[in-house]
Amino acid sequence: MVRSGKRGFFGHPFVLMVISIALGFGVAALILLAAGFPPVESVRTLIESMVGRPRDISNVVVRSTPIIFTGLGVAFAIKTGLFNIGAEGQFIIGCLTATVVGSMLDFPQPVAILMVVFSAMLVSALYAGIVGLLKAFFGIHEVITSIMLNWIALYLSNWVCSLDFFHKPGTVGMYPVNPCTYTMLIPFWKRTEAGQAFLNQYPVLKEIIGRTDVNSGFLVAVIAALVITHLLNRTRKGFELRAVGQNINAARFAGIDVKKSILHAMMISGALCGLGAALYITGQAPHTVNTLSHFENVGFNGLSVAFIAFSSPIGCLFTGLLFGGLLYGGAGLQSKIGAPTEIINIVIGVIVFFCALSYVIPRLAESARGARAGRKKPAGPAKKDQGTAKAGKGGRDV
Repeated sequence: MVRSGKRGFFGHPFVLMVISIALGFGVAALILLAAGFPPVESVRTLIESMVGRPRDISNVVVRSTPIIFTGLGVAFAIKTGLFNIGAEGQFIIGCLTATVVGSMLDFPQPVAILMVVFSAMLVSALYAGIVGLLKAFFGIHEVITSIMLNWIALYLSNWVCSLDFFHKPGTVGMYPVNPCTYTMLIPFWKRTEAGQAFLNQYPVLKEIIGRTDVNSGFLVAVIAALVITHLLNRTRKGFELRAVGQNINAARFAGIDVKKSILHAMMISGALCGLGAALYITGQAPHTVNTLSHFENVGFNGLSVAFIAFSSPIGCLFTGLLFGGLLYGGAGLQSKIGAPTEIINIVIGVIVFFCALSYVIPRLAESARGARAGRKKPAGPAKKDQGTAKAGKGGRDV
């Protein structure tokens, strides 16, 4: 019983995640030391840049929110047996849709926000549904189609940006969304004289609200993670989706519509990416889409978030905050220490690498326990034989 408990401890996703993160920072410290930078001072500066001031904490949360949503989308797909590497393209399509719809709306704020959010979710879900459709009905692997759709989304976004109807003159982007779609906290009041006078009385509140684009996105991400967890573990639909992902033949034998399940799983995954895109456009400046020369890696970072969280929706909240903190704190590391921001990418890469090899950790622990048990094993039979000999001798004496 003790042995199985130890194996469970080392095989627990949270333990493996902590070990992987620690190894990632350890490798980064060695690289910093080899490059001539003080590792302890560098790590301290990185942490201070992440959480040193209330404004930094607020910016980390804002920076993390889109990555959390794409991470949730990828995690949901993995839970259902799919690998949604197209989260980047679905996020781009969601941003494009939110900008197009939001720039043309002039309704009361609650109505406008809901229209932008649902439009982005719908279009991103349909875009991901293309991958699910090709997978379910034609057997084309989702990795191939989603990678191609990433590039299609990038160039489609750039083409729409170049159209005269959407392009804002003098810029490289589109017209921004109307203020009625903003999801920031009190975006207009905090710029008034009354708002400034009130915030000046509370320096911490002024740092958090007055100097950052703090918005409702993270709160929505927490709700989305809880809803996804409930859907997967407490509903019939979630059971069907997980059953298809774990054993497609058994699911088909049980009467589950496999094709519909694959299509629905990809559409839900894409809708989560679209939700993050809508809240990103409406909640952060410049509230528009610019011409892209390369991927912004929001979706690809979501892949890493899902991997490190071992596809746990709740875990994506914490790993997303870690990623946002690393990306935001990396700028402070460069300005204060002079260390290149590529160190942050190395940390992220090493963490993902060790998470991908996480199965090695419990196996090594099991091997070490087996070696110790092997060394102790010969002593047991010897004592048993000795006791048997004594018993036999006693019997002869009797």
